[in-house]
Amino acid sequence: MFKLNLKIALRNLWKNKGFSLINIGGLAIGLASCMVLLIYVAYEWGYDKQFANSDKTYVVYQNVVANGKTFSWAWTPNVMAAEVQEKIPGVKYASHSTYPRPNLITVGDKRISSKVVFTDPNFLKILDYKFIKGNPAQVLKDVNTIILTKSFAQKLFGNEDPINKTVKLENQDVLKVEAVIEDAPANSSINFECIMPWALFVKREYWVKESNWGNNMCLTLVQLKDNKFFEAANSSMNGIYKRNQKDNLAVALLHPLTKWHLYADFENGKSIGGKIDQLKIFLLLAFCILLIACVNFMNLSTARSDGRAKEVGVRKAIGSSRKSLISQFLLESVLLTFISTALAFILVEVSLPYFNNLLSIKLIIDYKNIGFWVALLSLMTFTGFIAGSYPALYLSSFEPIKVLKGFKIKTDSSVSVRKVLVVGQFVFAACLIVCTAVIYQQLNYVKNKPIGYDQSNLVQISVEGKLHEGSKRDLLKEQLLKSGAVTNVSSFSSDVTEGGNNTTNIEWEGKNPNEVISFNHRAINYDFIETIGTKLISGREFSPKFKNDTNNVMLNEAAVKMMGLKKPLGAVITFWGTKLTNIGVVKDFVVENAYQKVAPMIFYLDTDNNATVILARLNPNQNISSSLEKIDELVKEIESNYPVNRKFVNESFEVKFQDEKLLGTLSNWFGGFAIFISCLGLLGLALFMAEQRKKEISIRKVLGASTGNILTLLNKDFIKLVAIANVIAFPLAYVVINKWLSTFDYRVSISFLPFALAIVISVLIAVLTVSIQSIKVAKANPIDALKYE
Repeated sequence: MFKLNLKIALRNLWKNKGFSLINIGGLAIGLASCMVLLIYVAYEWGYDKQFANSDKTYVVYQNVVANGKTFSWAWTPNVMAAEVQEKIPGVKYASHSTYPRPNLITVGDKRISSKVVFTDPNFLKILDYKFIKGNPAQVLKDVNTIILTKSFAQKLFGNEDPINKTVKLENQDVLKVEAVIEDAPANSSINFECIMPWALFVKREYWVKESNWGNNMCLTLVQLKDNKFFEAANSSMNGIYKRNQKDNLAVALLHPLTKWHLYADFENGKSIGGKIDQLKIFLLLAFCILLIACVNFMNLSTARSDGRAKEVGVRKAIGSSRKSLISQFLLESVLLTFISTALAFILVEVSLPYFNNLLSIKLIIDYKNIGFWVALLSLMTFTGFIAGSYPALYLSSFEPIKVLKGFKIKTDSSVSVRKVLVVGQFVFAACLIVCTAVIYQQLNYVKNKPIGYDQSNLVQISVEGKLHEGSKRDLLKEQLLKSGAVTNVSSFSSDVTEGGNNTTNIEWEGKNPNEVISFNHRAINYDFIETIGTKLISGREFSPKFKNDTNNVMLNEAAVKMMGLKKPLGAVITFWGTKLTNIGVVKDFVVENAYQKVAPMIFYLDTDNNATVILARLNPNQNISSSLEKIDELVKEIESNYPVNRKFVNESFEVKFQDEKLLGTLSNWFGGFAIFISCLGLLGLALFMAEQRKKEISIRKVLGASTGNILTLLNKDFIKLVAIANVIAFPLAYVVINKWLSTFDYRVSISFLPFALAIVISVLIAVLTVSIQSIKVAKANPIDALKYE
């Protein structure tokens, strides 16, 4: 029986090539879109879950209440790990580490800037990376040692065995390679190329030796013996700051490692979501696109009901049961789904390189994974049965006597169901159009919002090697200005577009002892204000004319407001136990999150060579290329052992909008696919309606109706459906987009424009799609439809 049904199914597909191609194309695009989105969701969902005890591993977060708002971040003091290991119940391992940072590694003539993590042995017990060479029990105990990842070892030593070979760190420390491990997974929050001992970090950075509970400068990971200890451990973490520093009101908490990437947004000290919300959107998008493709299949299949009615009548007359007919039609839909899946695979393989480039990740189809094939088979079966269910039940319900006598099928109920399906398709399409438009409005609004300084022609050069010496930086500044390539030069203690150093160890007269305020703190050099193109609201900036400026600081507007200083100039600030005087107020400018309000910031003169970047304003009267070449030349003259690492500040700033650009781009692409599939569904309904009204249209033409009248008549019904879809979609879209916007301090207001755009696009698509078929019917010779009467 199955063999017979398969033959009939193949014959029907071949006989109706046009419908089959449309069905296969629609399902293939739907399945391919769904597969790409699900592969991406699976990739993101797998973040930090590759480790054996990832479910028992936690990241220490810090909550600080400032001015009624709670700030949360995974930056902790260097003394946190030891305190947790010794005094928190149920802790198996605690580790502190730096976040991955670029450092120069040299082997012979090879000089490579690599991502380095300084940490302790517990780090590799918590995150059990696979060791290819070396003894896991002995690593990171000697100061001058290094662990390489497999790919980085290949870069440095080729196919040679790297164990016991030496490398140079920053052309200073000679390190012995003691182990090689597998590369950190791409979907891991901590990505590095080599690991070095924490003791080496202390040796190189003297300030790390200080036990300062107010200086948040590293990452602390904790692994529990069992999750039954979590409540007790988390409760004990709550007061760890206050127990060690009487006036420190910060609160620590344990945040699951497996949720670190997806649940990074905090509100009032509690995790409220983050990228998981984006994944939910993509998951819903994948399901809806697949559902639209199934609805499209239903519409096209039932549009051919007249053509299949006699077949059903004959088969029932010779003894076929309704059950066997349902099996027949379901087999046809499953067969179409399998063919569509094969085509979808081709589409996915072709499109994945594009999406990998777009997302800056490496999505692949893991053909060796049994779970993948189980999921794929389930997806195909689900699609086949969902797509074929309604056509199978509808077509198998025909009464044989009536259809064999030439009785025309009543279409009222079937058309109403089909119309509901088309309305559902366009509800989703209209929602996508509105949401995508608002996402782009929000992105452009924040990108074009004043950020407090001038990014144009501002270059930052990484401070490496000899440039760590203040005298060398001064020499470079002198030569850069003399060359005419730049107009201003200064330095900054971190990338000007990134967050990082913050502290709660700030005191001033009138401070509320029950309030903790977190300050960003940055070391700057002379001419900083003019170099970055910001403004000085009051007072003055640091100047070599004032030798006492090492005892002074500057504050930004947010700091002055947060501290409640009525007379900020001359205010005495106690910064890490040292009394300093405020000499200037700097205009707020964006350093961290462009969507949130600017955080309080304190600036101090860089006397301890803390600068990590040199900032240079290019001369607008000089050729940019020649200016950049001159900068590179002068940097190499001073430090030839390091490759020149420079970039435009606006390039770094663009990275801040990566998530929103990703959401907008994917919504745009897959929204377009959903609209295209919806058009196929609308085409199916147009075919059905045109077939049913063929005689009516012919009579109207005989009575004098023009082609324009016929087109208006046929399009009117479809425009009504699209209008109904928009009426349903707009409130849904408003709720969704309003919730998304509520996460930003700076956000665009929802205007009528996105909704108007959705109306225009959906109506235009409907008219064009329907008109393709309507013109053919309207221009047909009426005699062909009436001659059988």
